[in-house]
Amino acid sequence: MSTATRTRRRPEAAPKAETADDAPVDLLTAADHAALHELMLLTRAVEERGVRLYKQGKIPGSFYDGRGQEAIAVGATYALAADDVVCSPLIRDLGAHLVRGTDLVEVFRHYLGRENRLSRGREGNIHFGDRRLGVVGPVSMLPDMMVVAVGVAMAFRIRGEQRCALSFFGDGATSRGDWHEAMNWASVRRDPVVFVCENNQLAYSTPTSRQFRVRPAERAAAYAMPAEIVDGNDVTAVFDAVRRARERALDGGGPTLVEAESMRMHGHGAHDDASYVTPELLAAWADRDPLAAHAPIAVAHGVDPEALLRMVTERVDAAVAEALSSPMPDPAGATDDVFCVGEPQGLGAGDAPWSGFATAAIADRRQAA
Repeated sequence: MSTATRTRRRPEAAPKAETADDAPVDLLTAADHAALHELMLLTRAVEERGVRLYKQGKIPGSFYDGRGQEAIAVGATYALAADDVVCSPLIRDLGAHLVRGTDLVEVFRHYLGRENRLSRGREGNIHFGDRRLGVVGPVSMLPDMMVVAVGVAMAFRIRGEQRCALSFFGDGATSRGDWHEAMNWASVRRDPVVFVCENNQLAYSTPTSRQFRVRPAERAAAYAMPAEIVDGNDVTAVFDAVRRARERALDGGGPTLVEAESMRMHGHGAHDDASYVTPELLAAWADRDPLAAHAPIAVAHGVDPEALLRMVTERVDAAVAEALSSPMPDPAGATDDVFCVGEPQGLGAGDAPWSGFATAAIADRRQAA
């Protein structure tokens, strides 16, 4: 029997909260829906351009995209406050970087191996973050960043800060021991962390049916941790699940596992043709595309998706042109900063575009006055 709650939402629905008189109130404004749709469009446009640049030989190594999963990173990160920390966006979570305010030109400079503020041209296209925006860069050994996220959340708890850590990981990561260690420690200590499992049906080429008998959300019960299964292609459902998990964490309720169901529509990387996935499965998930699913909701809130797409395309064109004109890193500095010197620098605040945070800030100022 299932122990995790499952969230299903009608295509036209949006998350609502209850007021004191029990009247439902929309949590996402028209501006929020415009922002969510733009961020998903931007994620897809950047990654489509990245694949093209890779095939043109302009991006070294390989290229990894998250087509079909844009709603997870965008929706989850949209629920975070400025002082919260993302630890860490993974190879299909470009949307998390964009929500937090990572500069688009710097992203393309990073992809192209040019001098940039994210990695200084020393990394591949998937390992980057920006501590100034509260985004911790990932490592390849998954789910190691879950353990780091728990450490960040533990610091928040010890210091008495109203801050939360958010950690992304895939379904394959749940087969490793450090996943269980992070789940157990966070639950025992009631650390303010939200675990977001991106169940995209595949761990590289291994389907979930050959990975485990008990799905990730069901395993949360073993750690006395609440869990929720959401439609990972519904950006509003992901946002609402993470928003509630964050509130629970800040109220002292400890961690939550959110399992977002989606589908990796491309290969593991641009080098992988994904021939192990049946056309029928891809077609079924293509009908549930997250951008197409959110478009009617956006239109109902006065958003013009076509106009947004034109604007996003212009932004991407301009960012690519500027990045391509940027210099390559100086080889003479390759050994700089290999070791940390001086005092460590803290994690800064990122963008927090949800209108709910602005409303709360106004209420706080009024109360203080």
